[in-house]
Amino acid sequence: MPALTVRIMGAITLGIIYQFYYSGGDTFNYHTYGSRVIWEAFLEDFQAGFKLLFANGELTQGTYKYTTHIPFYRDPPSFAVVRIAAFFDLFTFSTYSATAVFFSLTSFIGGWALFQTFYKKYPYLHLRIALATLFIPSVIFWGSGILKDSIVLACLGIAVYAIDQIFFQHKIKIVTLFALMFSLLVIFTIRKFVLQAFIPSAALWVYFDNLLRMRSVILRILIAPLVIGVVLFTAYYSVNKVGEGDAKYSVDKLAQTAKITAYDIGFYTGANAGSFYSLGEFDDSFASILRLAPQAVNVALFRPYLWEVKNLLMLLSALESLFFLMTTLYLLIKTRISMGLLLKNADTTFCFVFAIMFAFAVGISSYNFGTLDRYKIPLLPFYLMALILALDRDKQDKSNRSNIQQLPTS
Repeated sequence: MPALTVRIMGAITLGIIYQFYYSGGDTFNYHTYGSRVIWEAFLEDFQAGFKLLFANGELTQGTYKYTTHIPFYRDPPSFAVVRIAAFFDLFTFSTYSATAVFFSLTSFIGGWALFQTFYKKYPYLHLRIALATLFIPSVIFWGSGILKDSIVLACLGIAVYAIDQIFFQHKIKIVTLFALMFSLLVIFTIRKFVLQAFIPSAALWVYFDNLLRMRSVILRILIAPLVIGVVLFTAYYSVNKVGEGDAKYSVDKLAQTAKITAYDIGFYTGANAGSFYSLGEFDDSFASILRLAPQAVNVALFRPYLWEVKNLLMLLSALESLFFLMTTLYLLIKTRISMGLLLKNADTTFCFVFAIMFAFAVGISSYNFGTLDRYKIPLLPFYLMALILALDRDKQDKSNRSNIQQLPTS
């Protein structure tokens, strides 16, 4: 209940901020110029409303007078959010606050699924896991209202839970398989680049766990190259497959897409969303953006710094980034920079790899702190979860070494 309550509060607060601070924005447009139009269509012509609810950007008879008032109608990812909001509007009579609460509930389901996945494995880390999966402030704020981020967070949590149930708990059920496929399909529809980071990480999670379960160290060493090869092939194939049919997300166009998106957000569509930042110049080659990977990951995880703050929202973001920076430094000092801890547990490896890949993707393509603050929220629970599990593993290793030293010698 505390976790659900803060999500609802986050959804309402988001609406207030967009209405009175930004004087509009995505969440306002998705509802006022999107789902409400479909709700009004239902009131005037049920058949037209029904067609709009299941439309996918195509022009159909009897809907033209409504689609001309929906600016997102020809933008499939955004219109998917509009349709979800329109479905909730049928029960809330198109009341923004009530529809936002439905979005917060949807987001909460994903967060709760993520919490359950790790809590069942590490029940003694209950409060820390709850903090990582349910109580990160920016995730609560940006991931609870009528936005793409709320839906993506929900589907990510459900996908992780389903993968754990199928591949690790070996509980293969029709409903679990359906939940996995449906969640991946929704993410594919709304934000493809999330899948391009998630699928390779999930594949690594499954393969690496099986590798670590082998008792023979020699066998692990012999099979490790094969596993690495399979993971790399799976990563390339999945990224290529996700981008199939959309030139922007094809493997050979990813660098160009990142460059275009970065400059578009930095100088045009996101110019008023926060403060501009730059990582340096890069061209359309993948090698050029890889060169900026350290700066991209750093900006996504640890910036804005306190001296870069220019408004209240940036201050809150900077304080959260400072928390992640201090927690990371604590881990490095506590473990004496033993990053091998990340490879001793498949769960830790999965969370860390996904977080770093996603941090690189959003850091290199945002170029605006305000936009970045929204885009990066899917990685935050996973990154904090990786730190928590790494610290726990370090504590266990030190305890085991201490116990061995205390054993009597013959």
